[in-house]
Formats: sequence, structure tokens, C-alpha cells
Amino acid sequence: MKLYMKYFSIQIRSVLQYKFSFFLTAMGQALTTFFAFLSMYFLFTRFGSIKGYTFNEVLLCFSTIFMAFALAECFGRGFDTFSGMIGNGEFDRIMVRPQNEILQVIGSRIELTRIGRLIQAFGIFIYSINSCGVIWTFDKITTLTLMLIGGVCLFFGLFMIYATICFFTLEGLEFMNIFTDGGRELAQYPLDIYKEWVLKFFTFFVPLAFVNYYPFLYIIGKKNSWFYMVSPVCAILFLVPSYIFWNFGVTHYKSVGS
Repeated sequence: MKLYMKYFSIQIRSVLQYKFSFFLTAMGQALTTFFAFLSMYFLFTRFGSIKGYTFNEVLLCFSTIFMAFALAECFGRGFDTFSGMIGNGEFDRIMVRPQNEILQVIGSRIELTRIGRLIQAFGIFIYSINSCGVIWTFDKITTLTLMLIGGVCLFFGLFMIYATICFFTLEGLEFMNIFTDGGRELAQYPLDIYKEWVLKFFTFFVPLAFVNYYPFLYIIGKKNSWFYMVSPVCAILFLVPSYIFWNFGVTHYKSVGS
């Protein structure tokens, strides 16, 4: 943790060297969330509800997934540039250092500009909590907290898998964006508004439904089973196979020889 905080302080000093650029980039990230919010607003203005879900209910789903993604992207985007580390031999230096490889990779790039998206999502999150009509008991607060933690862990695990594939392909495969950025876009809404196969895929292959759909149903009172309450734990556990796959990739890494 001490080493990571050192990385973090270096990144802060780096971005503050160009304050105006940092501000504009953060604003751009905030506008990304804002335009997604506007598209949802106009959709509900036209149709009133979607499959029985009201605008304020879906806002809770929307803000939770955007907050989780922004946090995971802020601290896990070091995996996004991992193919460059493989190509230029930087991972060779990482391997010989007496520190965890993952810690060094995520510390190499901390996307502080994502704070714009996070602040925007947090504002919508606070509004949705007060307007969705949910009576907030201890169990529902716990479920909401698990949704955020599970979302961060799920996207972090997907970023890790994306990086691990680079051990074998040397270049990142863009199809993984279907599950990261694409998953974020899908999870703005409850997943049962899509085709049944979409819900099944994001339940049994990529556990996105355990982050935004099943616990969401519990919070708004459509399901009362304890499984729906603790379902985000499945997304948290997604880190385990992601980490195993990462270690598998590390053991098969071959130095660039430069």
C-alpha cells in the first residue's frame, strides 16, 4: 500500500503540472456521463416507463454502474496500456523488482481525469436515492454498497483479463471493450429489458447481472430473496478466476530479449 500511495502521489503531481488540461479532460469525462443521462431522460419523457421500471428507479441502476466503472477505470487502467509494456520490454523490469506485478502495472497509470465522470455519476446517484421511492433499511443500504463494490471488482477483473490476453497476443484485443464499455452501457438499464439470452450471458459468463440487475430488483422491492441481496458477492468473487488467469499468463511470459 505504501508503494501504491507513492505511485498515486507521483500521478497527482504529474497531472497538476498541466492544470487546465486536466480540468478540460475531467470536464469531457463528466459530459460523457451527462449525455448518457440526457438520452435516458428523453427516452423516459417519450415512453414514461420501460417494462414497468420508472425513470427514477432506472436512475439508481444507471448511477451505480457508472460510479463503479469510473472507480475501476481510474485505478485499473494501467492494464489498458499493458500491451505497450510487453512490447517495449518494460514488463521485464517489473518482473525483476521485489514487488507484486499487478501493483506495479496499475500504479503505472492512474486515470485521475475520470474524477469528472465520477462526480457526475455521484450527483445522479444522490438524486436517485432520494427520488426512487425506496425505504432505505439496513439490508437495502448493504445491498447498494455491495453493488458498488461488486461493480468495481467486476470491471477491474475484466481489465485484468484484457491485460493477460496480451501475454499471448502481444497486442490488446479490442473485443474486450464489448464487456467493459459495452457492459457499462448495457447495465444502465435493468437487463431484463433485453433479449433473454443477453440476461443469461451476463449472468453465467460475465456476472454483470449480479451487479446491477438482481440486487436492483431486491432494492426496489420486486424480489425479497436473500440471494438477490447478496448477489453482488458473485461479482466480487470474479476477481479470483481473473487473478488465476493473470498468474497463468505470467508463467507463460517470454521476455522480449531487449
